[in-house]
Amino acid sequence: MQIGEVAARTELSLRTIRHYEDTGLVIPSARSQGGFRLYTESDVARLMVIRRMKPLGFTLDEMRALLDTTDRLDSGEELPPDEREELLERIRGFEQAVQQRVEDLRTQLARAEEFAATLAERLIRTPTP
Repeated sequence: MQIGEVAARTELSLRTIRHYEDTGLVIPSARSQGGFRLYTESDVARLMVIRRMKPLGFTLDEMRALLDTTDRLDSGEELPPDEREELLERIRGFEQAVQQRVEDLRTQLARAEEFAATLAERLIRTPTP
């Protein structure tokens, strides 16, 4: 599929997708004869991982590390047990980091909702002329 369809499916801008390509996070699987980027379902899945990591504050390097880890696990190669365990441990580390960041976001959301309620109460208590 071309970049426009990928942008629509991932809800990422063309500019963002190109940026991720420039940084090496996602490389289009092919190019058409006219030079248009062509993406596969695997490329879209990769972009969705990136899209989910971004609002949690992961850096491009952290995204790359996770993608490299999952690429290695999904390569179909027979991995030595110690390497496989090391890769799984990295994913466990990311999962723990995600859980912590989600909890932090819940705390921030609760504070924001509390503040919004305080302002709404203030408007109700304050008479308008």
